[in-house]
Amino acid sequence: PRWPTATSSSMSTATSGSTRGPPSSPSGECPGRGARMRGRAGGVGTWRVPPARCPWVGDAGLRVEAGRGLSREFRGHWEKEEPFTGSSGRVPWENKRPEIQHHHEEFLPTGETSIDSYPNWLKFHIGINRYELYSRHNPAIEALLQDLVSQKITSVAMKSGGTQLKLIMTFQNYGQALFKPMKQTREQETPPDFFYFSDYERHNAEIAAFHLDRQVERNGIKRKGEILILDFRRVPPVAGRLVNMTREIRDVTRDKKLWRTFFISPANNICFYGECSYYCSTEHALCGKPDQIEGSLAAFLPDLSLAKRKTWRNPWRRSYHKRKKAEWEVDPDYCEEVKQTPPYDSGTRILDIMDMTVFDFLMGNMDRHHYETFEKFGNETFIIHLDNGRGFGKYSHDELSILVPLNQCCRIRKSTYLRLQLLAKEEYKLSLLMKESLLKDKIAPILYQPHLEAMDRRLRIVLKAVSDCIEKDGYDNVVENDFNTDANTVTTER
Repeated sequence: PRWPTATSSSMSTATSGSTRGPPSSPSGECPGRGARMRGRAGGVGTWRVPPARCPWVGDAGLRVEAGRGLSREFRGHWEKEEPFTGSSGRVPWENKRPEIQHHHEEFLPTGETSIDSYPNWLKFHIGINRYELYSRHNPAIEALLQDLVSQKITSVAMKSGGTQLKLIMTFQNYGQALFKPMKQTREQETPPDFFYFSDYERHNAEIAAFHLDRQVERNGIKRKGEILILDFRRVPPVAGRLVNMTREIRDVTRDKKLWRTFFISPANNICFYGECSYYCSTEHALCGKPDQIEGSLAAFLPDLSLAKRKTWRNPWRRSYHKRKKAEWEVDPDYCEEVKQTPPYDSGTRILDIMDMTVFDFLMGNMDRHHYETFEKFGNETFIIHLDNGRGFGKYSHDELSILVPLNQCCRIRKSTYLRLQLLAKEEYKLSLLMKESLLKDKIAPILYQPHLEAMDRRLRIVLKAVSDCIEKDGYDNVVENDFNTDANTVTTER
């Protein structure tokens, strides 16, 4: 049974499949199934639903229990076996290690193996390993991207923390994703008087960052096959989606604070603004056309209770102050100090920082104050490239301060250096590969053409910086030969 809605005539009436809202019964009691609750006259205030704890309201309890069952499946993979190492092309559920072969050959009555029956978000989770978020040929990633744009949204809530509004969306298959709504058009640049810490978070930047971080299948007449872009595979899958604000946000949320911010604009469009530190007010409301809004959906990583992550302060973090400068901005020898501090004094972490520096400079992202790693893998693991929404803000300006870590440390992986040199060639031009890859997204075009051209320009700046380092310190002291490491590492197989 569904709780009937009573909406203002100027707002879309909810469909029979999406009528849940926040627990707003004034008395806190469970009314009869056929009862219609009385609310304030006019606007969203007339829409009332029973408390979520009412036993007959939907199937939320069943969804929670099913989600817990899938979480237990992930915990089994995460705790019993070292997640798959390297990028050999095998997907994690095809692992042939003898000690876990029996587990992977458990069959269901349908004839499928147990892992075949998992939703794509869970296949993504169990494929995470010490060196990457997903293997190069993992078929679950493309399927997961399709899920992000097609799965029915069953509940929505605001994400706590952060400076700008973000929504947690839960799907019918129990997966979750972080929704960042559109705030700027493709052509708009960050206003010149904005500080980096007050810049808008752009949904298209999240989508473009995911594509920059991975590979693209070329299907053109001249060239076919897989062409890698940066090939880091450290950004969780992200896809663009058009969302109906009435049916897929307002009518399914149980977040009373979010629900209360919906209103109808003078242009008769549905708007909301939520609660956050910046830009959450009527003046900065997010409005649909009339109730359609586009945004990015980033697949969730495993829950922190199952796969703990460690947060690290970026050594080249900015001051986040209008007048003060960070230490690295005034000390040209700052990198020497960093290299004597764990975990940068050994292993590959300093090279991971250089990869992240190149990644951020190509996007123009100045907002990398912290980064995360999976606690399970210790210090010998990759950096997760999360939260890229402040990239691609200015195509007419190259922020050279983002490259300071590379200029100060003069270190880079050979695999990364060779990849950058390849992307500078006309045949594999970075802007063309990015444009081709981004066309696959449902809300393409993702980037304004000048942003694509800016990436080519910035790539040349990166290569010039590496060249200057080599001239100063010598090739062997700058370029780290990561092709001679243990055969299981991801860099060996790039």
